[in-house]
Amino acid sequence: MRNLIDELAEKHILTKEELVYIIKNINDEDRKYLSEKASCLRDKYYGKKVYLRALIEFTNICKNDCYYCGIRKSNKNADRYRLSLEQIMECADIGHELGYSTYVLQGGEDPYFTDDKIVEIVKSIKAKYPDCAITLSIGEKSYESYKKYYDAGADRYLLRHETANEEHYQKLHPSDLKLSNRIQCLRNLKEIGYQIGAGFMVHSPYQTPEILAEDLLFLKDLDPHMVGIGPFIPHHDTQFKDEPAGTVEETTLMLSLIRLLLPTCLLPATTALGTIDPIGREKGFDAGANVAMPNLSPTSSRKKYELYDNKICTGDEAAECRYCIEKRINLAGYELDMSRGDNITWTRK
Repeated sequence: MRNLIDELAEKHILTKEELVYIIKNINDEDRKYLSEKASCLRDKYYGKKVYLRALIEFTNICKNDCYYCGIRKSNKNADRYRLSLEQIMECADIGHELGYSTYVLQGGEDPYFTDDKIVEIVKSIKAKYPDCAITLSIGEKSYESYKKYYDAGADRYLLRHETANEEHYQKLHPSDLKLSNRIQCLRNLKEIGYQIGAGFMVHSPYQTPEILAEDLLFLKDLDPHMVGIGPFIPHHDTQFKDEPAGTVEETTLMLSLIRLLLPTCLLPATTALGTIDPIGREKGFDAGANVAMPNLSPTSSRKKYELYDNKICTGDEAAECRYCIEKRINLAGYELDMSRGDNITWTRK
């Protein structure tokens, strides 16, 4: 096992069979060794810095019906909302006051937000805060749409691929959603010039060690600038409501493997990780992560953006989220960094 971990740390690649072997057989001692290797590699490129991104969840309306998601279109119990441009700008103003340099605009695939509306939002934020970075996470769009957002000033795009296995993808999504289109979207985004982010849920229904290894190798081939992973957490209004959640151990294992496969990637310790364990995000940092995304959304809407059950920090004010995570980062032995925190390999075209 240690030989494989050392090889991965040195060469940043293993075979599918070798990755499956690690996933199936790693013990606590080797897990600690893997985390140490991942942390050392993170430190080599980014030091002990943890970059903060301000998250603005601006709509929970979605035209898709992904089987695991609390805001899927067929969930009639979801309390729907949209933020106006003025509300989004109020969030950005609060973020600026709190020192943020990156805004993450996340939402369901809401047809109301046309290309023109997204461009207007991006341009409005950039006009007021020209040095900030803007990340979009609004799903599958055409090449032309992605290009419009980029030309308007968007810098990054998060689009979790969810699973790189076709059969598994079909078990998690309705037939109108295709893995091939999702992957093409990611490749289009990269070609345009974005810093791109992919990722997947750990321990999602029907997932196997072999599928996880395929995800890791897909990420290695795609070579994204960011990777967003977190544990699967069931939502009570989905068909997977009784499925078991992913664990901290499974998720941190994946974080460490991703860090060794993609040494310079930006790797969040997600809210979902903090939801399943009170110190889940800190454990994520120890496994090689270096990004956190406190919530800037109005408290009136946070509980409504419920992708999964028991999400943390839904009642906190923006300042509370900001200073709480800073304290936790410092206590864990890391250094808060409020800069844009770009991937060191990226320059804007």
